[in-house]
Amino acid sequence: MTEQRGPAAPAPDDFLAVDAALTGEEQAIRDTVRDFAARELLPNVADWFEAGTIPDPRALAKAFGGLGVFGMHLTGYGCAGTSATAYGVACRELEAVDSGLRSFVSVQGSLAMAAIHKYGSEEQKASWLPRLAAGEAIGCFGLTEPDSGSDPGSMRTRARRSGSDWVLDGTKMWITNGSVADVAVVWAATDDGIRGFLVPASTPGFTATTIHRKLSLRASITSELVLDGVRLPEDARLPAAAGLGAPLSCLNEARFGIVWGAAGAARACYLAALDYAGTRVQFGRPIAGFQLTQRKLADMVVDVNHANLTAARIGRLKDAGQCHHTQVSFGKLANVAAAQRVAAAARSIHGANGITLEYPVLRHMLNLETVATYEGTEEVHALSIGQAVTGLPAFR
Repeated sequence: MTEQRGPAAPAPDDFLAVDAALTGEEQAIRDTVRDFAARELLPNVADWFEAGTIPDPRALAKAFGGLGVFGMHLTGYGCAGTSATAYGVACRELEAVDSGLRSFVSVQGSLAMAAIHKYGSEEQKASWLPRLAAGEAIGCFGLTEPDSGSDPGSMRTRARRSGSDWVLDGTKMWITNGSVADVAVVWAATDDGIRGFLVPASTPGFTATTIHRKLSLRASITSELVLDGVRLPEDARLPAAAGLGAPLSCLNEARFGIVWGAAGAARACYLAALDYAGTRVQFGRPIAGFQLTQRKLADMVVDVNHANLTAARIGRLKDAGQCHHTQVSFGKLANVAAAQRVAAAARSIHGANGITLEYPVLRHMLNLETVATYEGTEEVHALSIGQAVTGLPAFR
């Protein structure tokens, strides 16, 4: 009589086997990015975080370009043309190392490149996208201002006509990669509404200054952009971008990456806590054997797998062309909150060791403080969901 065997025990790192639903190509991309991250990023990221910078951003950009993750979900112009889910998986694996490194890729691909790809002229696309995809050039996205974050429509940066040219004046704040960028996608108010412009970093009147003394996203370069009488020809304007909807659509692309990235940060904290609890001995046995620790780990397993399920579902909706922007808001709100809970629990399991850079948990905790507020605060995403289900706007 043949012995009947039950299902295999769940894998601790993918308890609900969420990744089993990935296609073969998506799994291959996952493995490639995960291997690259473990080999090239993880051994260095604690030092970069402590130093508060990325020592050689151009070398990192070329490495990411060689990996094929810049604009990988876009088609043509040297971009890989993968599924949205594959891009999300890559973001997850990068943020499992550090949120700042995922932001490097997100800003390049989902903000700067996506804006050019969607709203640029053929000449702009041909000029910039292949170089950005290869990591031979770095781009940034100038929307946020010192007094204009959650309400980008109140921006003060202005673009005015001067003959056949445009002249831009204003300040942009909290711009990832700004001081190392070769080109900035800058959004400005005009007499005809919000418009986007491609500003080469060498343009007179354009300056970018690195912001220091950050306590979050330290393995990342964050900058202030100042535009003082920046004169641009008409062909620097993104011709298909009209109104605030254009930059907001780019932000939605970046938020999609955050939905997946937060799941990666959560997984990294949980796995660090699981490993630590299994080796840390107190009262004669590993702390993983105590009920209170196991309850924390069980809650972490639920949060990590809920986050992965949410990301996977939104990825498939996006691949089918059926993803509404409020569903991305749902994902960012839910997954960042889940990641914060997991990081806090992991920090407690690590005890005093949890505050050091020898372990990843506090670094992730600090990064998630930024992830919770950029690309839309949790309050804004909650109100977005509230409007979607009630039909009543509560922003004003």
